[in-house]
Amino acid sequence: MSKIKIIPCLDIKDGRVIKNEKFLLNSRDAGDPAELASFYCKEGADALAMLDTTASLEKRGTLLETVKRVSAQISVPFIVGGGIRTVSDADEVLAAGASMVLVNTAAIRRPELISELAKQYGSGRVVVAIDAKRDADGKYRLCINGGREILSETDAVEWAVECEKRGAGEIVLTGFDTDGTKNGYDLEMTKSVAEAIKIPVTASGGAGILEHFYEAVAIGKASNVLAASLFHFKELSIMQVKNYLHGKGLDVFI
Repeated sequence: MSKIKIIPCLDIKDGRVIKNEKFLLNSRDAGDPAELASFYCKEGADALAMLDTTASLEKRGTLLETVKRVSAQISVPFIVGGGIRTVSDADEVLAAGASMVLVNTAAIRRPELISELAKQYGSGRVVVAIDAKRDADGKYRLCINGGREILSETDAVEWAVECEKRGAGEIVLTGFDTDGTKNGYDLEMTKSVAEAIKIPVTASGGAGILEHFYEAVAIGKASNVLAASLFHFKELSIMQVKNYLHGKGLDVFI
């Protein structure tokens, strides 16, 4: 088993980092993306994710200048998503400094995109974000356009399996119901997806205390853990998380 990565996430709107709850509510400014990226790199982040949260909804491309500013400040793998609909879009994002591209809405609307990206760059540079909400029957349904639309007929676990078959190298899995709540990751959903596929699953959405990171790996079977507001507002540091997980017997980069 590979070492567990601790990944801060920068959710971007209008060039600023924001904090959301359940994707949509209680938006709060969290700072300048380049400044936060530099801080996290010094603090020991194993990778950094940046999501342009309104690119798909606004039908535009990724904010490339922001990608350039952030990439100039870091020396760890840099995952960038939001507004990537074609191989050409991915070319621009990678040229701006991203290490990996992350796709969500565009891939759901045209699954061939995953295969095209994997063929062009290799699976190791292709990440698929899966945002999902539990329905009345206990199924996990995909959310697109930054959580603003729920696809009632599409199961998140089945979609993860298809993403792997099409060449995705990693899944970033966010629970709509837990996102921003600080009540913990959606462990049942994370475990269901992680056990259905062989590629790494990064748990996202809901970390509030140190125990939640451990649960994501020990119970949810996640390979990596991602968090945002806890780090942005310095409620926990990256090294606190690493030291805690190390103390629980998990293999992390120290």
